[in-house]
Amino acid sequence: MTKLMIIGAGQMGSGIVQVAAQSGFSVIMQDVKDEFTERGMKTIRTSLERFVKKSTLTQEDVEATLGRIRITTDLAMAAEADVVIEAAIEKMDVKKEIFRKLDQIAPQDALLASNTSSLPITELAAVTRRPEQVMGMHFMNPVPMMKLVEMIRGLQTSDATYQAIETLAKDMGKTPIAVRDFPGFISNRILMPMINEAIYCLYEGVAEPAAIDEIMKLGMSHPMGPLQLADFIGLDTCLYIMEVLYEGFADSKYRPCPLLRKYVEAGYLGKKSGRGFYQYA
Repeated sequence: MTKLMIIGAGQMGSGIVQVAAQSGFSVIMQDVKDEFTERGMKTIRTSLERFVKKSTLTQEDVEATLGRIRITTDLAMAAEADVVIEAAIEKMDVKKEIFRKLDQIAPQDALLASNTSSLPITELAAVTRRPEQVMGMHFMNPVPMMKLVEMIRGLQTSDATYQAIETLAKDMGKTPIAVRDFPGFISNRILMPMINEAIYCLYEGVAEPAAIDEIMKLGMSHPMGPLQLADFIGLDTCLYIMEVLYEGFADSKYRPCPLLRKYVEAGYLGKKSGRGFYQYA
C-alpha cells in the first residue's frame, strides 16, 4: 500500500493527510470544493511549520511532505488509490453515499476505511459490494499529535483487511487498538457522556464553565476541561454523537443535555463558529 486517498480536507482529514505524507505515502486529499482543499493544504503547512519551530522537522522535510500531497475535488481519483480513508461529516447518509460511490470507483482490491467516531461500520460496509474490505480507522484529534487509532471491524471485515489496515496505522506512526462495532466504540462512549454531564452541570447552575473545566483539569489531571474540549470538537458533533449513543443503546443515560441542543440550534458550535461555551476572537 503506497497510495492513499483521504476524503475530506477538514480538521481530521487534513491531519490524516499530513501524517500519511510525513510517513512517505503518496496522498490524494479530496473535498467537494477547491476552497476546502486549499484551506486543508494551508492547515497542513501551518502544522508542519510548527514542527520546524520545535526543531523536530527541517524545512526540507516540510517541502518533501507537501510534495507527496495532491488535492482534488474529483472523487474519481479514488481509482488510483490502494486505500481510501473517509473523513467526511459525521452523518450516516453522507458517509453511505460516499461509500457507494467509492465502491464503484476504487480498484476491486482497494480497502475502504472510515474515520467515523461513532457510526456503525457494519452498516456502512453493507452499502458496498466489498464489505469484507471495509473497516473503521478512528484517528484522534489533533491527528499529528495523538498516537491512538481505534480499529473497528465490521461484522464482515476480513482478517486480511484488519491486518493490512493495522500495518498502515503503524507505518503512519500510530498505535492501533482493536474495538468492536458498538455505538461510540470506546473513546466516545466514555468521553461524550462525560462532556454531556459537564454541560448538565452548567445547565443546572452548579458552576460556571471556567470552574467546571478547572476542576477537571486540577482534580483529574485532564489537559483540557470538558467544556473547552467540546468547543474544540464542535458542539454540533458532540450533539450528533450523543444522539447516536442515545438511539443506539436506547438508554436514558445517553440523553443529550437540552442546553447542548439549544446551543447548536443557536449556531453556537464552539471554536469554529466563534462562540460555544466560551467566546473566540
